[in-house]
Amino acid sequence: MAAQEVEAFLTHLAVAGKVSASTQNQAKSALLFLYREVLEIKLPWLDNVTQTKAPKKLPVVLTVSEVQAVLSRLTGSHLLIASLLYGGGMRLMEAMRLRVKDVEFARHEIIVRESKGFKDRGTMLPESIVVTCMHI
Repeated sequence: MAAQEVEAFLTHLAVAGKVSASTQNQAKSALLFLYREVLEIKLPWLDNVTQTKAPKKLPVVLTVSEVQAVLSRLTGSHLLIASLLYGGGMRLMEAMRLRVKDVEFARHEIIVRESKGFKDRGTMLPESIVVTCMHI
């Protein structure tokens, strides 16, 4: 196949196949690798390919009153974990892996070990969580 057929195929994926942008990009990368590395043919840059549009998704964020409504219905460890997620800016698995030695009550700090990218980071320990911990 020449460049025109490759462009037609990738455009067909986007238009008729209605594949996602990442699927089309993967097919394009695979074809470029095939031509460059296996067939040893220089394939000109594929400018005439109709690109699949990645959907724009707006993040869903709860209002302060919605968060308060959720937290007011929780008790015990569920309240503590939800408060860490919201007030401490932690991810779910970070909160689940949290150890007592990682919480610095005096400095109002939490050490999150092996976070995203396997890096350690610090985050704040909100006063509301300190009060919650005293009641559990």
